[in-house]
Amino acid sequence: MTTDTPARLLALLSLLQTPREWPGGELAERLGVSRRTVRRDVERLREIGYPVRATMGSDGGYRLVAGKAMPPLVLDDEEAVAIAVGLRAGAGHAVAGVEEASVRALAKLEQVLPSRLRHRVTTLQAATTPLTSGDGPTIAPETLTAMASAVAGQERLRFAYRAADGTATRRLTEPYRLVSTGRRWYLVAYDLDRADWRTFRVDRVGEPFPTGARFTPRELPTGDAAEFLRRSMHRRSDAYEAQVTFAAPAAVVAPRLPGWLDPPEATDDGASCVLRATVTDPVEWLAVRLALLGIDFRVDEPAELVECVRGMGARLGRAAGGE
Repeated sequence: MTTDTPARLLALLSLLQTPREWPGGELAERLGVSRRTVRRDVERLREIGYPVRATMGSDGGYRLVAGKAMPPLVLDDEEAVAIAVGLRAGAGHAVAGVEEASVRALAKLEQVLPSRLRHRVTTLQAATTPLTSGDGPTIAPETLTAMASAVAGQERLRFAYRAADGTATRRLTEPYRLVSTGRRWYLVAYDLDRADWRTFRVDRVGEPFPTGARFTPRELPTGDAAEFLRRSMHRRSDAYEAQVTFAAPAAVVAPRLPGWLDPPEATDDGASCVLRATVTDPVEWLAVRLALLGIDFRVDEPAELVECVRGMGARLGRAAGGE
């Protein structure tokens, strides 16, 4: 018989979180208590926010249902490993839709994982290779979780950083937000050594180390991390303005574009649309992404992208047996 009430409540909660209805008698037998104790424990769970529904009948039954808020979950070993592996895989490849909240969840989960389960997660991930689109660089999940923890805990973060030209520096920052563009992660942070706000590509970050020193968040100039990143990309020396006209309505083109690009603008007749974007990737990369959309398009600018698409079209024509 389970005499430790907190332990018994956790055991009861673990049973109820399986998708089935539990007869009161079966719960009592599993827990080694009376049905009256089960009823009292169910009431305790309800008091702390777990929506347990009881059904009438000779034996009675209990089921955990959806409520107004998300209560804490109790996971067994296999469930915890499965969730951690899934979050790591998604976060490490900056998959569109895996935003900062997902990385925070991964950071919380890995913080409480026993060492034996953390080792299983690492081993399983190392032994598997996910099939990805190749749109962005991979990132060590440990890097993302360390940075997310520092953001959530308002803790100064130190890390090594490699600039686009290969210059290596050490940075001490007050991390503000992680921003996903769908193919890359960026950290928006206040750089203490430079006394100014900066954006950092996370795939260029190494050895992130939360220092333990707390800080009061400063006011971001734009008030929004995504908007700050957008303006920062406009100012970069390697950025260029691209304009592409598609021979299809905006409603058709928009769902096929990468999430980091702004939606295209509809033309007056509505039969076509125009994409305007600030891009920091090589023109070859953008040319390939445009070709993969499967929609006829015309590159308006820049001239480098026009020449790249023209050359790519000629090579593909020759590969297909054309002149």
